[in-house]
Amino acid sequence: MTGNVPDSPMVDACRRRPVARTPVWIMRQAGRYLPEYRALREKHSLLDICRHAELAAEVALQPIRRFELDAAIVFADILLPLVPMGVELDFVTGKGPVIGNPILGPADVDKLQPFNVEEALEPTLQALATLRSELPAAVAVVGFAGGPFTLASYLIEGGPSRRYLTTKRFMYEHPEAFDRLLSALTGATAEYLLAQAAAGADVLQVFDSWAGCLGPDDYRRYVYPHALRLFREIATSQVPTIHFGVGALGLLELLRDAGGDVIGLDWRVPLDEGWRIVGHDRAVQGNLDPAVLFAPPREIEARVREILSQAGGRPGHIFNLGHGILPSTPPDAVRLVVDTVHEVSAASA
Repeated sequence: MTGNVPDSPMVDACRRRPVARTPVWIMRQAGRYLPEYRALREKHSLLDICRHAELAAEVALQPIRRFELDAAIVFADILLPLVPMGVELDFVTGKGPVIGNPILGPADVDKLQPFNVEEALEPTLQALATLRSELPAAVAVVGFAGGPFTLASYLIEGGPSRRYLTTKRFMYEHPEAFDRLLSALTGATAEYLLAQAAAGADVLQVFDSWAGCLGPDDYRRYVYPHALRLFREIATSQVPTIHFGVGALGLLELLRDAGGDVIGLDWRVPLDEGWRIVGHDRAVQGNLDPAVLFAPPREIEARVREILSQAGGRPGHIFNLGHGILPSTPPDAVRLVVDTVHEVSAASA
């Protein structure tokens, strides 16, 4: 299998090919900051949208209709693959995802069930196919999944966490069970991502968002072997891959070595410094602070120009935020970012 879009600036940038202008998309670009999404959520829950391919595709298309983005990302949630494994998942207003049967001990790891990806996650795969058929060739379709540590942390914590103390304690006290857990999650995630590529995804992003809570030694010992396996398996799709973690400055070299054609950078490191650490034989994605979108227009434009200046016109830069867009972000700020990226990078190309 090869990439599905041969003339996409996003795909070309992933492969460090020259582009006429820097491609730009925004993590969580389909979501709560758009009034049309909020209108849809008045009628449907988040899980309902994810379970119906036509609704998931519609939400993914909403930002594409508003802004000249270079990629659409399928609307799903990183925790969806846990449900067919026997996990009780709900989204509670004000709390986010809640796991009804968290992993409390080693025996709970062995209760996770294998499943058929094409059957269990068919709505997401169908939404991807719809996006690829409806979008112009230049707009890439991004598929994604959660990284093994991030999925494990939700399972063990029972929901979001600030310090991941319960996860780390389990990791230290039950290393063999933790290894089995990450192995099971890695296998399921690899199958899921390969199915997304087959369904039409042109780029695959792994959100190991919370791996940045680990120090390098713990990441190398407990997570790295599984991340390495994951990227080796999904590389067989020949679809470009992105590896992303939040607060992961101390892990950038390890993330790079684990895999990914593109390494995502958050806003805590200047883009040029992050790229130097990653190495210029890889592409990078990032890295505007999501909070900057609340600044005055002149400040937003200045920050965008600075990041483009740090990229230096080198092939392999995908402009994005350093993490997901915040729910109260003004849509006009998104338009300003997208337009500025395109105008400035095209003028300097």
